[in-house]
Amino acid sequence: MKKLSTPIIDEVCDLSNFGPSHKDEIKELAQMLKKRGKELWIQTSVADELRTQQSGDEVTFIVNQNINFTQYCIGSCRFCSYSIKPETSKSKISRMSLEEIQIETEKAVARNCTEICIQGGLDTELNYEFYVDILKTIKSVSSNIHIHGFSPSEIAFMSQISGETVEDIFKDLKKEGLDSFPGTAAEILVDDVRRKICPEKISTKQWANIVLTGHSLGLRSTATMMYGHIETYLEEAEHLAILKHIQQISNGFTEFIPLSFVYPNTKLYRYMGARPSSTGMHDLALFSTARLYLGESFSNIQASWVKLGPKLAQVSLNAGVNDLGGTLFTENITKSAGGSFGEEKSTEEFIDLIRDAERIPVRRDTLYNKLQIF
Repeated sequence: MKKLSTPIIDEVCDLSNFGPSHKDEIKELAQMLKKRGKELWIQTSVADELRTQQSGDEVTFIVNQNINFTQYCIGSCRFCSYSIKPETSKSKISRMSLEEIQIETEKAVARNCTEICIQGGLDTELNYEFYVDILKTIKSVSSNIHIHGFSPSEIAFMSQISGETVEDIFKDLKKEGLDSFPGTAAEILVDDVRRKICPEKISTKQWANIVLTGHSLGLRSTATMMYGHIETYLEEAEHLAILKHIQQISNGFTEFIPLSFVYPNTKLYRYMGARPSSTGMHDLALFSTARLYLGESFSNIQASWVKLGPKLAQVSLNAGVNDLGGTLFTENITKSAGGSFGEEKSTEEFIDLIRDAERIPVRRDTLYNKLQIF
């Protein structure tokens, strides 16, 4: 198995002393994440009130389209059931051509999508020019559609295969049409955990520096956390503290998206003793903790209906959440891991969920500009 080398990047953020210098803060956060019963309901109520103050009663969503352009990946993330190795695949549809990406973009435009979210495996058969051509292809269909593309791991991979610095990669991609990027590949930003669940992936420090480099060039990103597997509450707390630290430096995150571990088909669950995801109480504790701890710097907390299901995502609107994500239309990664909540949601379904929660549905764009209030 090929091991990923260090991406070509100058250090932007030094995290070496961050954890120890924030021990008390992280311990307090862990206690908040542990709350259950009456204490949890008090915490969710306080978080809900803070959400009202910071975001009002509007709940946002986006009409977007996912494109996962290649399943081939040299990584070996234990939680991923989507990626495949070229030598073991008999599929003819594991890697999309530029023509197929163009067709999917045309479908997105026809559906009135304002965003295309594009991510794929780390495919050694693709050269750097192909990534640039993806952007050109999408923008040739519509110069107005927002391209939200390429995780920090993919940016690092492009740096490795091209020999360019991460900064130059971001500059190139931005010039060719990249508008923002997903803050995925974060999983848990604790290297002891990362060595077990995604040993070949970029480190915590690399992830932070890649994200900050993108932010420094005017590209905004989401921030994510995958939880409910082998991590502890202290490690979840450390992850939240690092995200807040990065946001205080750059103010480049648009939202925080907790992603509960989807477990049925994963090696991490089947062979490595991971928990079968989070519990509902764990989800609500995390959402409320995130609102109370991150709220001043992250005005938007998103619940992923793909991971939680629409019912629990709706309930989370009473625990500090103000955004329900996107329509997606095609969702391959969660589905391949054993997700059971479907691949798409219509605008009407979002409106019904939000109104039933006695909130105001708002269609937004990627950067949280309001497009339509229902």
